[in-house]
Amino acid sequence: MAENLKVTLGDELVLLGSGRDGSVAAAIATIVGIIESGFPEVDQTLAQVPLPFFDDTFSMRGEAHKVVIRLDALNDLAGVAANIQTLPPHDKSLSLQSWEELQPGLKQAIKSDMVSAWFMYAVLIVLVALSVLNTQLMSLLERTREFGVMLTLELSPGRLACLVGMETCLLGLVLGLPLGLVRTFYLSVHGFTYPGMEELAARFNLSGRMYPQISLISAFWGPLTVFAGVLLAAVYPTMQIFSMRPVEAMQAV
Repeated sequence: MAENLKVTLGDELVLLGSGRDGSVAAAIATIVGIIESGFPEVDQTLAQVPLPFFDDTFSMRGEAHKVVIRLDALNDLAGVAANIQTLPPHDKSLSLQSWEELQPGLKQAIKSDMVSAWFMYAVLIVLVALSVLNTQLMSLLERTREFGVMLTLELSPGRLACLVGMETCLLGLVLGLPLGLVRTFYLSVHGFTYPGMEELAARFNLSGRMYPQISLISAFWGPLTVFAGVLLAAVYPTMQIFSMRPVEAMQAV
């Protein structure tokens, strides 16, 4: 707006509008700052003034057109809305609207982003499972002679299969989960960023650093889902042990 009006700090700007009582609202304001929200549509139409100045110029008399409530967490929305609706109505023309009603396009964009994120997550699980399948098969082929010796020593195929499964559990969950939690906790405190992220986030009035939040669901849902896929991928290599013949296995090259 300052660029379009060709004004800068210290210049005077005439404000003209309609007061709440129908009178003509006119005032001269001195520009003391120029802000940028990151949204060009907002910056071209927004001028901020002190609340007492606005109240006196537009004859508001302590009243307001809208009351905006900012919450610390999105999960608090339902509880706060329920509490407000229990208050006695002072004016029947007042209505309570959430951000989903005011910005339906933003809600659809978030849902689309979530769907694409879950799709990429499913692809990641499949890739990890295939990688584990390949690793287990290679490990089985490389240790065929060792497995043959163990079977000759009267170690049952079931126990040998359990041993292979325990290796998968130890490397995949017991070691991976604590390391992942430590890394996530570090990022939740210090945040993370990458080149160009600050410029991109500034367009949406967001911080240039992201801080992951740790919860029981976020800490275990992902790893357990991947772990389940890994166990399914390890079934086929493990089943090969039951069809393994000790003599032929010890003669394998």
